[in-house]
Amino acid sequence: MDLAPPGIITLMTDFGTSDHYVGVMKGVILNINPEVQIVDITHAIPPQDIHGAAFLIDSTYRYFPTGTIHVAVVDPGVGSERRAVVCQTETAYFVCPDNGILTHILRDEEHVRTVAVENSAYFLPEVSNTFHGRDIFAPVAAHLSRGIPINKLGSPVAQPVQLPIPKPQVIDKAIIGQVIWIDCFGNLVTDISQEILESLEEQNSIVICAGSARIDHLNRSYVESAVGEALAIVGSFNRLEISINQGNAAQVLGLKRGDRITIRIT
Repeated sequence: MDLAPPGIITLMTDFGTSDHYVGVMKGVILNINPEVQIVDITHAIPPQDIHGAAFLIDSTYRYFPTGTIHVAVVDPGVGSERRAVVCQTETAYFVCPDNGILTHILRDEEHVRTVAVENSAYFLPEVSNTFHGRDIFAPVAAHLSRGIPINKLGSPVAQPVQLPIPKPQVIDKAIIGQVIWIDCFGNLVTDISQEILESLEEQNSIVICAGSARIDHLNRSYVESAVGEALAIVGSFNRLEISINQGNAAQVLGLKRGDRITIRIT
């Protein structure tokens, strides 16, 4: 059963805001549905960073009303044979290239319905090879916001593309995870969940190794550590984060996406 759209479309891209691309997408949407509300999530995803987009869309969609339409365009394969898709979960629609952006959502949601976007009646009349955000994704989202059922868009997709995303490993007396996102403050967001940390803290002492930093406890707030000191904290998305109080952990510790974070059990 299709969801009743609440009249909200979100946009997440790697387009930046110095060019006209995002504004043009909004114009296309508003030409089709002038009543829709458009919410910008971010347009500052690093160019072609599908893994980053996958993390951010998964961290975002739960906070919107049921039926919200999320457009995610990080699309290094634009103009190729990669599919455009619409996915429907029990609470939301997603309009995006089929390149792994929805990996976390596809793994976590029990009921997902996916169709290939094939019906050109819902595209702009002319489709370029380089700007499907304008020519396909924006108009499809706008038509969905007017109540078009997704089965009119194209044929079902049994296996949407998923990225190979490793999970934290347990090796001897250590949990080995990695940095999966660095926010604008330089905080290092890891793939180590709050549940893992809670199970360790109940029974063991731990040392968290992040670059040159060795941290032996979790903070409840940043101010529990001195200014300039490295700390570990469970962030707002229930993942272990490595931070510097009033500093930039990525710069100070010299860490980047994909680098190892180890919890040693003592």
